[in-house]
Parts: sequence; C-alpha cells; structure tokens
Amino acid sequence: MSLIRPFAGLRPAPSRAAAIAAPPYDVLSSEEARVRAAGKPWSFLHISKPEIDLPAGTDPYAPEVYAKAAENLRKMLEEGVLMRDAAPCYYAYRLVMGGHSQTGLVAAASVADYDSNRIRKHEFTRPDKEDDRVRQIDALNAQTGPVLLAYPAAPQVDVILERASGGAPDADVTADDGVRHTIWVIRDSAIQKQITAAFDAMRALYIADGHHRSAAASRVAAARRAANPAHGGEESYNYFLSVIFPHHQMKIMDYNRLVSDLNGMDAAQFLRRIGENFSVQASDVPVKPGQPGEFGLYLPGRWYRLQIRAELVPASDPVARLDVSLLQNHLIAPVLGIRDPRRDTRIDFAGGIRGLAELERRVNGGMAAAFSLFATRMEDLMAVADANEVMPPKSTWFEPKLADGMVSHVLD
Repeated sequence: MSLIRPFAGLRPAPSRAAAIAAPPYDVLSSEEARVRAAGKPWSFLHISKPEIDLPAGTDPYAPEVYAKAAENLRKMLEEGVLMRDAAPCYYAYRLVMGGHSQTGLVAAASVADYDSNRIRKHEFTRPDKEDDRVRQIDALNAQTGPVLLAYPAAPQVDVILERASGGAPDADVTADDGVRHTIWVIRDSAIQKQITAAFDAMRALYIADGHHRSAAASRVAAARRAANPAHGGEESYNYFLSVIFPHHQMKIMDYNRLVSDLNGMDAAQFLRRIGENFSVQASDVPVKPGQPGEFGLYLPGRWYRLQIRAELVPASDPVARLDVSLLQNHLIAPVLGIRDPRRDTRIDFAGGIRGLAELERRVNGGMAAAFSLFATRMEDLMAVADANEVMPPKSTWFEPKLADGMVSHVLD
C-alpha cells in the first residue's frame, strides 16, 4: 500500500463551489452554522452541521442528525450540485489569506500508515468526538472533513504542485472571511505516479489538525475490515481524506492564555512572583513576542514583556521547551495554581487570529490577566511527533483553515 493515493473525488459541479464551500464543521456552533447557512440551500453546512435543518435545540449527536446529513447529501447528488470524478485524481489546493499563500495536495492517505505512526500525531483525542466522526462517516459512507497534514522538505513535490496550479482552476472561491480557496484537478497519470512515488519516499507525514477525523477513519477501517471476509487492503475505507501542505509554507498562529484571577495576589505581588523565573519589563505598547522564550503579559491598563531565564529552557525535551510548556510549568502552575489547563475553569484561550486587542478587551472586561505567546513552529510540532510525545492543550492555531465541501472521499 502507498502512503497516499489518488481517488475519485466528490466535489462541487462547475460554478457551484461558491454556493457549497463552508467553514470546517468544528469551528462553528450549531447556532452560528444556522445563521451562516440561512438562505444558502447548498451550503455544505447542511451536511457537516445537519442539526441546522432540525428544530432548534436538537442534540447534534442524535441519530436523526446523522440521518439528515445523509439525506442532504443524497439531495445534493440528485440535484447535480455535487459531482464525482470518473477516475482517481489528485487535487492541488491553494489557500491565500492576505499576503500568505500555501499550496498543497488533496489525497487519500493510508490508514495503515496512520496506525503504524508513519502519519504522526501530537495530540490526545476524546472518545466522544471520535464517536461523532465515526457516525458521520458511516451515515454518509464518505469522509467530508479533510485532515490537515504536513510533509517534510520535498522540493520536487513543491515543484509539481506549483506546475499543477499554474493553469485555469477547477474551483475558485473567496470565503466570507476573505480566504481564497482554489482547486486544480490533477488527472495526468504520469504526474500522479510521480507524486505517489515522491510521497512513498518520505519517512513520515505529520497531522497538523484533524486528530479526531483521522482516528475515526482508523476505527471505521478496522470495523469494515473485520466485517469484510474478502478484505484485500486496497478498499477505499483503508484511506482517509487529507490535504497535505509543505511544512515550511504552513502558518501557525499564537494561542494565547487568559486567567480569571491572580490566585489571591494583587498586581505588585504577582509581578514579584513572576520575577523569580522571568525578567519583567513594562511596555508602553502591546507585546507581541518576537522570539521563543518571550511572552507578553497584560494586566488592566498595562503591558509587560517577560523573558524566561535561559537556564529554565531544556535543550533536549521537545515538549518541555515549547513556549506553552514554559509558561505553564514556570508561571501558570507554580504562581497561579492552575495545574490542569485542560479542566481548570480559571484559564481560557484565545487564538492569535483575534489579535492582541482581544486580550485587552477581555481583561478590561473582567479577566485578571492575559499572556501573549510566540507561535509554536512547525519544526517544534514535528519534533514532538517524532518523539512520540503529546503537545500541551491549545498549542497550535493553524490559519488559514481548509473549507469543507471542496473535495470529499467516498467509501465505495
């Protein structure tokens, strides 16, 4: 089995992409999705968030929700809004957000290589979220939410994708948030073979986002393999929908922290405690860290620049040297007493896409303090995955996001 392979994608019919493309299912609440899909009968939200077509308050994990997703998919197929390619293809996928551009490959990735950790993970998954994706895949008999993957340096693949995306696109959509999504179908069998061979030569791929989707695909494959006495290994359920970008083009934004109280201290006491492990310098402007080990702190009306003491940064531990770990282990836990950021309600998180003004707004509105962080680097993520370790919660915020509905993977 190959690490990746082409597949006959299910995608918008010509001129339909703008009406179909939708934000990822997991970035909108049911209420937000209902608003976004209003007046848009072909929005992919009717498949990825089908509770919007059921009475308000419907449990999004109820059986009728998955049945509604299947019904909506059938309707879009019957109406010719979605079509399926006649033969297996790869697809070049370009994302453009402002001045940032990245070009990757839509492909079916091997479940076996995921199971063997050649497609590497860096997060824990939650069983309830896996269960949701398993039910969605089984109801649709398709994978509609792509897993975001990264491939390590491979200039020959970059060149192939650049050439493949040079002509007229097959779909070109600018979403409501201003992000442009462009697709080119790669039908040439010789180019497909070059791509497959180039990926087969790679030591690993890395999950950037989509741990629950990939875990669900593995579970579906295991169940179908067990139920299929004629299982041969090449069935479509042995692969999962992915979009794979070169790691050096991917953009991770900062994932910032807010806390609701200072653990019984006033601001002066808090700053003195921080000074045990960090240098502290007041700043007249908002602090956006420019290097690892540097942090911004916002207290009501005032910014500070923090720098962790060099001797506290471990050289060889890929998890402990992450900035999110340094802040947690040397400030948030010992000073604020928040030792489990997964469950402690005193801590909250804000993606860097919202900017430093969001941190100021929330602190001025009642939170006690906010911390701005230097964004995790792709090399750091890959080092953690290579070590078979897990990153702390809320370590990465990838932008731009993929769109749902541009290409889906049917399980024949």
